[in-house]
Amino acid sequence: MKGNNKIRIIPLGGLGEIGKNITAIEYKDEIVVIDCGNSFPDEDMYGVDLVIPDVTYLINNKDKVKGIFLTHGHEDHIGALPYVLKQINVPIYGTRLTLGLVELKLKEHNILNDCELNVVEPGYVVALEQLKVEFIRNSHSIAGSCSLCIHTPIGRIVHTGDFKIDYTPIDGKMMDLERFARLGSEGVLLLMADSTNVERPGYTVSERVIGETFHKAFSKAQGRVIVATFASNIHRMQQIIDASLVHGRKIAFSGRSMERVSQVAMELGYLNIPEGNNIGVDEIHKYPNEKVTVITTGSQGEPMSALARMSTSTHKILKVEPGDMVIISASPIPGNEKFISRVINELFKKGADVIYDALDEVHVSGHARQEELKLMHSLIKPKFFLPVHGEYRHLRHHTILAQKLGMDPANTIIIETGEVLEVSKDEIKKAGRVPSGAVMVDGLGVGDVGNIVLRDRKHLAEDGILTVVATIEKEARSVLAGPDIITRGFVYVKESESLINETKELVRRELEKCMDEGITEWIVIKSNIKNAVGKFLYEKTKRRPLILPIIMEI
Repeated sequence: MKGNNKIRIIPLGGLGEIGKNITAIEYKDEIVVIDCGNSFPDEDMYGVDLVIPDVTYLINNKDKVKGIFLTHGHEDHIGALPYVLKQINVPIYGTRLTLGLVELKLKEHNILNDCELNVVEPGYVVALEQLKVEFIRNSHSIAGSCSLCIHTPIGRIVHTGDFKIDYTPIDGKMMDLERFARLGSEGVLLLMADSTNVERPGYTVSERVIGETFHKAFSKAQGRVIVATFASNIHRMQQIIDASLVHGRKIAFSGRSMERVSQVAMELGYLNIPEGNNIGVDEIHKYPNEKVTVITTGSQGEPMSALARMSTSTHKILKVEPGDMVIISASPIPGNEKFISRVINELFKKGADVIYDALDEVHVSGHARQEELKLMHSLIKPKFFLPVHGEYRHLRHHTILAQKLGMDPANTIIIETGEVLEVSKDEIKKAGRVPSGAVMVDGLGVGDVGNIVLRDRKHLAEDGILTVVATIEKEARSVLAGPDIITRGFVYVKESESLINETKELVRRELEKCMDEGITEWIVIKSNIKNAVGKFLYEKTKRRPLILPIIMEI
């Protein structure tokens, strides 16, 4: 494979995982980046707020990076942008709603004025020196979603982004299947396709079905209707609004992200509410309950979300009352099931009628199932295939599906985040690795929480901490004060006085032993105390608290 006659595909996130989607496509001295998303922390990432991709490779090659091209405005595709743009500021391209949501993020980080945002429409082509990036309308659970075709000197690469094939979309703008078919007839070198729903047979249900469910539910509602959904699901919000208007209800938005996103969507024309029908949450009391709909955050049961606070009567304005109907219009993200279950139980206790995914069809996926994926493969007819967006099992199932459709197994390949894929006209192969991984965001800190800090947090969460404080006189080799024991999360001190006193005596003996032996180095004294106390406490309690000796010297 000649050095100049190849394309390098470099996923820096989104393969072998759900979320954190970002892929670099490199040809000669040009790199285009597709998406720049975050993921949410695992249960063992104590205190971490967000997880973003490691973009060391892009920083090291920043002169080559020509832009970041966004497929749509979901967090797992745009959430890392504020952090990445602070390290490598390049032009951003996306549709109006996508960039409207990006603007909100950049304003929060006070970098909007430093960034270049370029609004494009489906069908628009961004031409660089070697590469061209074409935006193609697709269907997803957010407006303004696109697939991308990267035109290169050695062939076309189609990246589907997140998609499903919806023949009756809410906005009437159907996926541009004609363009995909035309690209297929002209020849596509490589297809990179969404694998999230590949395990599910059949077709993904149209978003319009949810509208019918809403109308049925609203016709039965006696009091307020409170609907929790993702703030980014503009089409879902429009259907809630339409059902509310039919049944004579005013619409209020609750939750910070819901209020901000709905405002952007209305300003850009993606969300339509006739004048006089949109009210503030603080105006709800002016209307009868049967004349109000609240669209809120909290569909994942997040403890501080608006819906969760309503369920526990801690929301400053809204309280769930008997007769309210609460609709949770989302399916649980893995790991959130307990949070959602807790909120549902609390809502029922408050006397609400709760409708959720297990009872009724109040949510549909935005990702293609097997038959839709088959159609995409059949239209595009790629020479090579790389599954993206999914855990390893999803990528594997998608590869098998492609092979069942007739693709040569040698022309399909699975790679991991950080691996480099080299593609020529005749060959596809792995070609090493680049730096990659997860960078953790905790408050204002980016990347300063690593495995050692997480290990300590895990240790603290499981067994607590025990601090030993003592003062020694180095010259006289004697203990002047202490030892004192301070503990949190280990034992209840008032009920464990005997254990604490025994620990103090053990520390005193250990300190005196060190003094007698002429040991005055802090590191050695601390190590001896940690080892002795750790062994003693494990024998007594079978627990291993984090032991922190503090030795003061006079």
